[in-house]
This record gives sequence, structure tokens and C-alpha cells, in this order.
Amino acid sequence: MTQNTTDPIAVLRTLIQCPSVTPDEGGALSALTDMLSPMGFSIERPVFSDEDTPDIENLYALLSGNGPHLMFAGHTDVVPVGDEAAWTNPPFSAAIKDGMMYGRGAVDMKGGIACFVAALARYVEKHGNPSGSISFLITGDEEGPAINGSKKLLEWAAAKGETWDGCILGEPTNPDTMGDMMKIGRRGSLSGTLRINGTQGHTAYPHLADNPTRSLVSLLDALLYPAFDEGTENFQPSNIEVNMLDVVGGAINVIPAKASAVFNIRFNDTWNVDTLKAEIERRLNAAAKDRKLRPTKNNDTVFDIEWREQPSHVFLTRDDALIDTLGKSVEKITGRFPEQSTTGGTSDARFIKDYCPVIEFGLVGQTMHKVDECVAVDDLETLTRIYEQFIGDWFLAATSKAT
Repeated sequence: MTQNTTDPIAVLRTLIQCPSVTPDEGGALSALTDMLSPMGFSIERPVFSDEDTPDIENLYALLSGNGPHLMFAGHTDVVPVGDEAAWTNPPFSAAIKDGMMYGRGAVDMKGGIACFVAALARYVEKHGNPSGSISFLITGDEEGPAINGSKKLLEWAAAKGETWDGCILGEPTNPDTMGDMMKIGRRGSLSGTLRINGTQGHTAYPHLADNPTRSLVSLLDALLYPAFDEGTENFQPSNIEVNMLDVVGGAINVIPAKASAVFNIRFNDTWNVDTLKAEIERRLNAAAKDRKLRPTKNNDTVFDIEWREQPSHVFLTRDDALIDTLGKSVEKITGRFPEQSTTGGTSDARFIKDYCPVIEFGLVGQTMHKVDECVAVDDLETLTRIYEQFIGDWFLAATSKAT
């Protein structure tokens, strides 16, 4: 084990300098292999494929021992840099200036991976291997379609006989300061495309046409109001947003033939995917009978809805021991017990929760996906200390529970 492996700054610099923009591996998994192999990890890097999606290389590293099994999960793929000329420093340079390290993936989420690698290296250096197994489950497809990444990697590992007792996912979870927030669940996400076929015609002769935008307004109004719910104990209210509108017309004096809208709803545990689809369809069917905006028509609006594949299911982690152990580890280092939250977007925790309890804790996420993405060097040290504390506390608690 080299000294650099215990230094999160050095580890992160190496990872950022790997241009692993989805779906390219970019050398990041090879860098992790070089770091983890000397620590005794067995490394496998399966590649998964699917129709109409890029092949993705993933990494599963296992340090096997008798006892409970802790998984660290994350992703080395990053979003595109955008306008590279707008960056203060080259996006893959890992430049440090005024206490900040700059680079694509600095917080989302190569920084979290670097801190866990350094934390484990420090723990092993001080105490030897943990009293159990520890694994890294790292994908290159979190920022992409998420088809050939964590979902298949988990299935692959489980088919080999792997089981886990708990997982920490290193996504950036803190809004402002280290110690602010952990994620103990995630809202569900459901997307669909609403399509309406009308009858094209001349705008001066509307009785000879049927403008689909009139129907679209009524149907969208039914989706947007009233609210789906008022929220629950652990989740904020479900919220729907219309993200794209499209009207097929062609000229200012032509009533269009088709109109469509793409929507996404982030939903809480009031619903599951099936009940939410049923409620949306109920609202649309009722609105289709409303002729307020179609007073000259004697037929209901005809529409169809296409549901996007792979909806994300709402979940809440109920492993109090896992949550409490992480919370106390954070408190020991920062002096704050983090808020338990389910806010934000989806993550690969939606796949992991089917195999073991999962919680999320990482860096401050204010610059993720932005130009000049950056992380405070001090935060890297703080997160490394939190992870090191957590590794020891978790194995101690899990071993005591097992006996």
C-alpha cells in the first residue's frame, strides 16, 4: 500500500485526470484496480451490453473475510464538460487553487470514491483488515441510461453468491456543509409522453378541423391540478412537471394535426408505479370528456400515453442501526448529526435497495454538473475521516449484532 492511497487528494487527482465521460471508462476503473489490488482486493470488471445502448465496463472489488459484508457503491462516469473554454482550469486537470480542487467529477462522484478508498487504506494501515468483507461496486453508467451499470452488476454479483449486509453510496448529499444531510430513501420517478391526434385545417375554418392543442391544455390542467398529495412523514409532496411540448403544424394559418407533452412526476410513498399510473389515466380520461375548450365538438378527446421504461420506485431505508451508525460517525467528526432526507433526484440506490439496506452520504453537491465543478480540499479530508470512522463503527456494530 502506498502512502498516496491514504491521501484522498492524490486519489481524486488520479481519478479526475481520467476522462471517463459516459460511456467511456477513460482509465478510471484501471486506476481503481491499481489502487485496490495491493490492498488485497480481488478485482473483476464485467462488461454488460444491451440493444440500442453502449457497452459499459464496471468494477466489482472484494476484500473477503469472515463476518458481515459492507458495500461501498458509486460511479466513475461523469457528464460531459460542456463548453471547455468556459472552465477556469481544464476540466480534467484536477488543478488546486485557493483550497479548491477543480475538475469534472470532483463531487459527482469521484470525490466520494477517493475518500472511501483513502478511508479504507487508513483503516487497514491502523487496524488490519475489517472483521468481515468489504466491497466496491462501481459502475460507468450512472450518468447514462443506467441499463448496463449497477442494476446488471448487482444481478451479476448476486448470481455469483454475493450477499451484503449494508451499503453506503457516496453520492454528494450535503447541501451546504459537511454533516448537513444523509439520504435514507428516494422518491420514485415516472415519466410519460401524452399524445393527441387532431384534424389539420385552416385557422379561418376551425369547424372543419380539430385543434389538438385545445385538448392538450385541458388534459395538462388535469395533471397539474389538484396536487397528487400533501406529502408524508418522510417525503415531500409528489410533484409533476411538464418538460417538453411539441405541436406539429407548419404555418401560422394552419391548425396543427398533432400535439404532445412529455412529463415527469417525482412521487412519494403515497403511491407505487401502478397506482400512480392508474391515477394519471383516471385524470386524463375525465379531462378528455371536458369540452370547455372544444365547444363545437361533440366527441371526447382521443389521446394515448406512452410510459417510459425503467421507472424508479420510491423506497425508504428502515435499518435504524445503519442510519444511526452513519449519523454518529458524522457527528463524531463534524459535531453535527445529519438530517435524514429523501429529497433530490434518483440514484443507483434504487437498485441497491433490492439487495440490502442502503444509505447515501458524500460531499457538498453545489457544483455538480456545472462548469468549474470543484470540491474543497478540507472537505475531502473531512469525508475521509467520516468514512474511516464509519467503517470501524459499522463492523463493530454488525459483528456485535451477529454474536
